[in-house]
Amino acid sequence: MMQNVHLAPETDEDDLYSGYNDYNPIYDIEELENDAAFQQAVRTSHGRRPPSKTSLASSIGRPMTGAIQDGVTRPMTAVRAAGFTKAALRGSAFDPLSQSRGPAPPLEAKKKDSPEEKIKQLEKEVNELVEESCIANSCGDLKLALEKAKDAGRKERVLVRQREQVTTPENINLDLTYSVLFNLASQYSVNEMYAEALNTYQVIVKNKMFSNAGILKMNMGNIYLKQRNYSKAIKFYRMALDQVSSVNNQMRIKIMQNIGVTFIQADREKMKKAFQKLIAVPLEIDEDKYISPSDDPHTNLVTEAIKNDHLRQMEHERRAMAEKYIMTSAKLIAPVIETSFAAGYDWCVEVVKASQYVELANDLEINKAVTYLRQKDYNQGKDFAQASSYADIAVNSDRYNPAALTNKGNTVFANGDYEKAAEFYKEALRNDSSCTEALYNIGLTYEKLNRLDEALDCFLKLHAILRNSAEVLYQIANIYELMENPSQAIEWLMQVVSVIPTDPQVLSKLGELYDREGDKSQAFQYYYESYRYFPCNIEVIEWLGAYYIDTQFWEKAIQYFERASLIQPTQVKWQLMVASCFRRSGNYQKALDTYKDTHRKFPENVECLRFLVRLCTDLGLKDAQEYARKLKRLEKMKEIREQRIKSGRDGSGGSRGKREGSASSDSGQNYSASSKGERLNARLRALPGTNEPYESSSNKEIDASYVDPLGPQIERPKTAAKKRIDEDDFADEELGDDLLPE
Repeated sequence: MMQNVHLAPETDEDDLYSGYNDYNPIYDIEELENDAAFQQAVRTSHGRRPPSKTSLASSIGRPMTGAIQDGVTRPMTAVRAAGFTKAALRGSAFDPLSQSRGPAPPLEAKKKDSPEEKIKQLEKEVNELVEESCIANSCGDLKLALEKAKDAGRKERVLVRQREQVTTPENINLDLTYSVLFNLASQYSVNEMYAEALNTYQVIVKNKMFSNAGILKMNMGNIYLKQRNYSKAIKFYRMALDQVSSVNNQMRIKIMQNIGVTFIQADREKMKKAFQKLIAVPLEIDEDKYISPSDDPHTNLVTEAIKNDHLRQMEHERRAMAEKYIMTSAKLIAPVIETSFAAGYDWCVEVVKASQYVELANDLEINKAVTYLRQKDYNQGKDFAQASSYADIAVNSDRYNPAALTNKGNTVFANGDYEKAAEFYKEALRNDSSCTEALYNIGLTYEKLNRLDEALDCFLKLHAILRNSAEVLYQIANIYELMENPSQAIEWLMQVVSVIPTDPQVLSKLGELYDREGDKSQAFQYYYESYRYFPCNIEVIEWLGAYYIDTQFWEKAIQYFERASLIQPTQVKWQLMVASCFRRSGNYQKALDTYKDTHRKFPENVECLRFLVRLCTDLGLKDAQEYARKLKRLEKMKEIREQRIKSGRDGSGGSRGKREGSASSDSGQNYSASSKGERLNARLRALPGTNEPYESSSNKEIDASYVDPLGPQIERPKTAAKKRIDEDDFADEELGDDLLPE
């Protein structure tokens, strides 16, 4: 008895290890031989019965592992989660593969007629219709796109009704509904069915279930803008702007841009309405009272008396003032009321033709043509067929009118028939010897016919009439140049400079003549003055750069060639000139960087690679081998191209020789161009360097034009030499064989 008695420890603390030796006496195997119940269970089937709940109770109140308490089996291991039960397996045999249950039952077939399947099928059809509508729109078939969008809308409504019958309204596919409505509105808009598009957009915007639908008000604003309803367009743009958060700055900027465009369009409409109101103002002038209705002498005397009285003069002033206001208004609004000034003038002309000021329509047409001429769009400003027909009408109506004969000569001159044009100008001068337009134009005609003495005589006579006419003075100088008398040409050009001292073309022409005479200092002075007034003339920039190279001021030449590279960024020659100037000035690192930058921009330029190979080799850089490989590959490709071109030209050699022969015969007529090219090549040959050419595309010649004060019928004099540097000019210009100074 005492061995089972445990004394409490002297301390008041609980023993942490107490109770571990306590166990249920049922697990005492030493007493199993004396346990009658156990022995009986071993000998009989008594042990197969489920144990009683009371026999398995622990002496400490904790259920034993595997024991059943309250219908729940305690887990057999500590790994299994507490609370896990398999009540269905209690008492069953061990069958981990579930072989005793037999094969699994077959899968249930989907019911095609079930509401869920019908809804899914409808959703698929709606999506397909939306996609087909978008594809048709992208292909340009707007009608088909609209039909598909309508079909998608009808099926989507059927889908919504079926879904409401099966499920709750919260389960409706809002994304599909939104896409269908948005596509339908877009198709209405592109088909110019603006009312239907606005109604569809309203359905989307008013539905609070669509998030961020307010941005579609911008589309509604676009529709109102197309309808010229500018107030509503601005209203919806501003509503859309309020819907966009400040985070999306790009969208806000676009909406504000639309608002600005709408304000401009609204101003255009206001200008048009104001012009129409101005046209509709009545003059209250009765022109019929100045026409005698009968042969009554008394009435005729009264009519003659009032034709020039103070009231009539006041009416004339009133009409002149009205016409002035109308013409001024048309000139002001025509360039801005439409997409182009031509369309604006056309609108003004149509409005004027429908008013009481029909005669002003012709004046507006003339103003339109003059505007084309000021913009140097001569093809639009001149209609030679119409001009010729009207000139014939004018000559037939009055054969002795010098203006009509001059205009007829101008139409013939434009067609290239100079002999016939001269006859019309002569006839105009016979009718009126003081017709300066005819005298000027006949001088131009003789110049075209290479009858320089007669042309000079005409312009000298005209100079006696118009002493300070810059155009006449220039033409005289031009004829002296064609007659190979540069000193006289310079003298007359100096008179032009005294009249217009800031004309850059005249100054550059003087520089060219002095350069031809060998006076470099005077040539530099006038070229520099021309550059100062107009720093974008590539010919003047080129001459100044070459002048500084000739005088070995490399640093000053660089600034001109850099400007040329800015004006013509696609021309490699200017950047090669800059690099060459750096190299000649001793700045090899800057030259190397410029050549590398040029190679990045023009990777197929052979000359740039040649300079890079030389410079890298002389400077001992490792990049020389890489550039050498690139150079070899490019030279091989160039050789192959040249062989192909040569083989293609072999068959057309005979005809080409004939064309070259005719071209050479024609080139003799233009003294200034040929001599100028020879002088340019001579000047560039004088520069120290090798004979390796730069590859560059030839420059397009710029033919500046001018509207003469004497009228559009007078040809504009050529005020600048056509000087250009192309591949032939650069053939002897190479800027240095030895990259380092000797």
